[in-house]
Amino acid sequence: MSVSVRVPTILRPYTQGASEVSVEGGTLNEVLESLDASYPGIKGRVLDDSGELRRFVNVYVDNDDVRFAEGLQTTIKDGGQVSIIPAVAGG
Repeated sequence: MSVSVRVPTILRPYTQGASEVSVEGGTLNEVLESLDASYPGIKGRVLDDSGELRRFVNVYVDNDDVRFAEGLQTTIKDGGQVSIIPAVAGG
């Protein structure tokens, strides 16, 4: 299953500058594994040492926040889109 992943500017050095890449996977976890196989090191920027989503990284599957779905087990349909969005803070 082909999935489109939107890559934020801060992670684009891992994808040779590409803002969007295609990978395979049926769940978010599978997509992250496929992403890391093609672009080594990127998964470590999205997941923490315990294998969970980093606190300040938001991930959406087809505009739905995975934290309110099934997390890393969120199902992604063929042709779906994953967006990785780092949290922004300021004041």
